[in-house]
Amino acid sequence: MEITPQAATSFYDYQQRDIAIIFDTIKSEAKSKLLYQLPTGGGKTMVFSEIARQFIEQYGQKVMIITHRKELSRQTSTTLRKLTVHNRIINSKSNTFINRSNCYVAMVETLRNRIKAKKIKTKEVGLVIIDEAHHNSFRKLTKSFKNAFVIGVTATPFSSDISKPMNQYYSKLLTGESIGNLINKGFLSKPKSFIYEVELNSLKTGIHGDFTVSSSNQLYSSAPMQELLLNAYKDNASGKKTLIFNNGIAVSKQVEENFKAAGIPIRHLDNKTSDEERKEILKWFKTTKDAVLTSVSILTTGFDEPSIKHVILNRATTSITLYHQMIGRGARRLSSKKSFGITDLGNNIQRFGPWEAPLDWNYIFNHPDAFAKQLNYQASSTSAAQSSAITAEMRALFPNTLEMAYDVEENYQEAIDNVRKPKTVIQQSIRQHTKMCLDNSETLSQAIALAVELLPEIEWRVKQYVKYLDNASKNYKEWLIEDYQNRLKGLIIKLYSRVNV
Repeated sequence: MEITPQAATSFYDYQQRDIAIIFDTIKSEAKSKLLYQLPTGGGKTMVFSEIARQFIEQYGQKVMIITHRKELSRQTSTTLRKLTVHNRIINSKSNTFINRSNCYVAMVETLRNRIKAKKIKTKEVGLVIIDEAHHNSFRKLTKSFKNAFVIGVTATPFSSDISKPMNQYYSKLLTGESIGNLINKGFLSKPKSFIYEVELNSLKTGIHGDFTVSSSNQLYSSAPMQELLLNAYKDNASGKKTLIFNNGIAVSKQVEENFKAAGIPIRHLDNKTSDEERKEILKWFKTTKDAVLTSVSILTTGFDEPSIKHVILNRATTSITLYHQMIGRGARRLSSKKSFGITDLGNNIQRFGPWEAPLDWNYIFNHPDAFAKQLNYQASSTSAAQSSAITAEMRALFPNTLEMAYDVEENYQEAIDNVRKPKTVIQQSIRQHTKMCLDNSETLSQAIALAVELLPEIEWRVKQYVKYLDNASKNYKEWLIEDYQNRLKGLIIKLYSRVNV
């Protein structure tokens, strides 16, 4: 089937089913807290807006819908009006409840301030709906609504703060239609993924567990990564309306500059862009067929442009929520758009699995610690790659090298499988290091100096290698490290002389 734009008063079968289940829960479990999951693009706003409408009609009590962004507040208010629900947005100009309104939409900080100033009669609220419920800024706030049933809504029921798991706040989880089913039934576009293995060892994690902006800027601003991005776009998305996600403003602006130099229509957008300029950029993006929009921390929620045909993840993340939000921007279905592309330049698909693959959200909800450990393992195995001695400082010495990692275990196993001598593993490693030194130097002395800087990485590779050898002594390991250095220097001199004869 081909999806058609959803009318304001019509609901798909899976939405009607979920609405009915939610009302059954409201009737049987008063003042409970229910978490509702539905993928991005499944129509969460339509579902909870209809729940608000029916709740007011059946119970005659007020409804409070809480969001964390202005865009979501406006989007929700508009959807409510289309469903004939009179509502007001609580903002800096709103002081008290207006009797003729039974539904209110508020940003979390504004609502907190109004409650603190005792300008909101929280006892009159019978239903609280929390959009993007995986954020933790809502929890203390809802304690003020002592007479209300609470519904949290999210595409990814996994807390943004593992120390505050969602199952400690919500009593049960209701999962909606899966991404796979929404694709098969024609509600979402089918993805086609293009995966590039990227060396992420230089990335560092911050206090919240995701990769830091500074380390991301350092990696993704490098010449090899910028070149890889441009080539990946040309290979996979050329001429298609494309959204590029970055982790740092500096990188996004560099992307804009490089794409413009290549004659590609592109604009940059971040959270510091003025409202007026943002409106102008989004209008340009909407009306320009082959437009490219490069952005940072601004278009993951509250943004809906169905004509997007390709999404590029020019960053790595450890957040499964952000991963789903980014890809979901390209999943909207049109009669003229049955598929969309995903280019992954951050090993994200390797970390989380394909976006459309089924996830057992009930298991994740009930066992968040186990899932968090799984994500942490995958993040460390991809970010640290197979080369734990490569620091950010060392990475900076080799700006012209895209792939610095070398998987000793994989290469050793391949040698054994193909009946080659184990020492070929070391030979291949030396050749890779030689190329790195030559590619990032202009003189022979510079190349040899870079080889010296590689000593910690050489020691790490040798240590990994001797683990697979029987009866390898400490003396042999020390000899092998010294021999590796001598052979590396010799090969650099040999190849440099050939090129510069």
